[in-house]
Amino acid sequence: MLKLDNVSLPGLYQVTDRVSLKNQNHYFNLIRWYLILLIIAALVSFVWPKEQLSVIISLVIFLITIAILVWIKIKKPDNIWYNGRAVAESIKTRSWRWVMKASPYDNENDDLVIHEFISDQKSILKQNKSISEILDTEIPSDPISQTMKQIRLLDIPSRLELYREQRIKDQIHWYSLKAKENEDKARFWFIGSIVLYSIAILLLIYKITDTSMSLPIEAITTAGTGILTWVNSKKFNELHFSYKLTAHEITFIKMSGQNITTENELSEFIINSEMAFSREHTQWVARKMS
Repeated sequence: MLKLDNVSLPGLYQVTDRVSLKNQNHYFNLIRWYLILLIIAALVSFVWPKEQLSVIISLVIFLITIAILVWIKIKKPDNIWYNGRAVAESIKTRSWRWVMKASPYDNENDDLVIHEFISDQKSILKQNKSISEILDTEIPSDPISQTMKQIRLLDIPSRLELYREQRIKDQIHWYSLKAKENEDKARFWFIGSIVLYSIAILLLIYKITDTSMSLPIEAITTAGTGILTWVNSKKFNELHFSYKLTAHEITFIKMSGQNITTENELSEFIINSEMAFSREHTQWVARKMS
């Protein structure tokens, strides 16, 4: 059976997907090191409170953290991540419409629909200038793969079955998995922050008996704050509810495509499905950019 996987999608999708993932990892690595360094600085101040070396180490650490923030501000890896994902998902949506002969690619003139599809890819890229500038050094492969052309030649039942199995079922699985994953991570980090703050409170209560006692309270509270910052940057709770809702919506969409027999019905089904996928992604980008 033909399979429209990521390798079979247009070259522009593969390039923007790769750029997006690279900058996503880069952004979160920077945030991770920023928080780790703040905790290290607090620990250094606790372990060597009166040492000159402690002051020097703390100064160096804070200079590095400032450099990280400046680097993020100038290079904007988070914006490249968002825009790259927006382009990649738009290309994927258009690709599924094309192989399914859904509007606006329902014309039987092959040359016309090929030209229109390639033109749409160019338009999507032009609307995201930050990505188009980065992709100057990247050379994407063919805008239409041989697999895409072969799928487009299939009859209605075959295309419908392929779409239900490889697109809708895949999306349900992805969103369900991500919803559970984000729920578990939100719970894990929440418990971690509660544990750290509880330890800090207990140490403060214990210190009441001897105010001269040296305890790592600042380091622990810094770690707790760092966890909350990490959770906020990853938006675990927000994504959990959003992905769960989208998974349910896609399940309803899957049930609506039971009795399709004509090209017009298939086209309408594909359009409605892809609009649902695009709507969630558009909301995701809006949340990230806000």
